[in-house]
Amino acid sequence: MPIPQILKKFKTVAVVGASRDPTKDSRMVFEYLLKNGFEAYPVNPFADQIGEHKCYKSLSELPKKPEIVDIFRPSAEVMPIVDEAIKVGAKVIWMQLGIINEEAAATARKAGLEVIMDHCMRIENEKMKK
Repeated sequence: MPIPQILKKFKTVAVVGASRDPTKDSRMVFEYLLKNGFEAYPVNPFADQIGEHKCYKSLSELPKKPEIVDIFRPSAEVMPIVDEAIKVGAKVIWMQLGIINEEAAATARKAGLEVIMDHCMRIENEKMKK
């Protein structure tokens, strides 16, 4: 499925690795998604709050099933996130800029998920507005 189609179809996003630091990309993308028509949930086992939003320790704790799991973690840490995303019924694994894990991508695809690697949701969403 092409990126624009994914961004139009799926609106519930778990941002894994969302940061408490407002200057970090993961935080800026999380806040961008909230302001641009997405229902975004921060996932970070080391934070209770991200800004004014309750932060969740894992995908399984989210109040709603995420359609897109947007990953801001090092490539080597992606596989357990993909495994959990499959368990909770996510539709898309989205690895942010610079994050590539072919093994995790293959696992996700085998389970029927769409996979995007090395792309930013914010940048891709902005391209659609032009």
